[in-house]
Amino acid sequence: MLLILLMAMQGPIRRGLSAPVMQSWMTVFIAVVVQAMPFLVLGVALSAAIATFVPPTFFARALPSRPALAVPAAGVAGAVLPGCECASVPVAGALVRRGVTPSAALAFLLSAPAINPIVLTATAVAFPRNPEMVLARFAASLLVACAMGWLWQRLGRADWLRPPARPSFEGQGKAAAFWGSVRHDVMHAGGFLVVGAMAAATLKAVVPATWLRTAAGDPAASILALAVLAVLLSICSEADAFVAASLSQFSLTARLAFLVVGPMIDLKLFAMQAATFGRGFALRFAPATFALGVLVSAAVGAVLL
Repeated sequence: MLLILLMAMQGPIRRGLSAPVMQSWMTVFIAVVVQAMPFLVLGVALSAAIATFVPPTFFARALPSRPALAVPAAGVAGAVLPGCECASVPVAGALVRRGVTPSAALAFLLSAPAINPIVLTATAVAFPRNPEMVLARFAASLLVACAMGWLWQRLGRADWLRPPARPSFEGQGKAAAFWGSVRHDVMHAGGFLVVGAMAAATLKAVVPATWLRTAAGDPAASILALAVLAVLLSICSEADAFVAASLSQFSLTARLAFLVVGPMIDLKLFAMQAATFGRGFALRFAPATFALGVLVSAAVGAVLL
């Protein structure tokens, strides 16, 4: 019946899809999914490898026993994950399942997409005349990640964070358990990635471009505007530096906010975090991360830029 309906209405559907708004929507949707999917698969593979091959006691030995010290250690460890924010969510979920304290896993989740070598190299290439942007992005992102980890350790409650669930593969070989975990996480996280990409494309298509030009004239409003834009656009952290560099009408501090907030909280990330840790967690964690990201970006920008 659906195929018959589509065949009967193919003329109106074709005209609707050829409209400029729909062309923009499809471009953004496909771009977000194509950018994010390889790194989502990378994160899922790392998550499955951690769950299958790494002994549970490894992380207890690798991280400091005191949570207050484990948070910055996990934040700095985020530099070794060569991926974007889509990869960090399943890896953070695997760390929580392996017994890592949630505050340290959350610090890793926030820092990994923003301070890894690939992202910092892309930032240096995008801002060849402003090399201080690399240091500012590293410092601001690490500060936000550690601060959110300590904040969760201080104020977070166990019932706010749902431990990530996964099917049991006990009794199977390691290879079967690994591929079973990969299939489960790709289907689970990939669906929410598509939902987030659809939301980002919808908002990108309806936000007037004149709003950006108006906001750029006010220093405080420009920082908040680019932070909100980073949430709406949901660009991969390995490509966002080039988008930020193109927004030349905004100050360097405002563009720093774009680079700090985007990899930590955007529409697709909110959907993936809600799927992994629960909607109650995402509703508390995302606004706090956004507010802290804006404040730290403004402070670091005032000092370094």
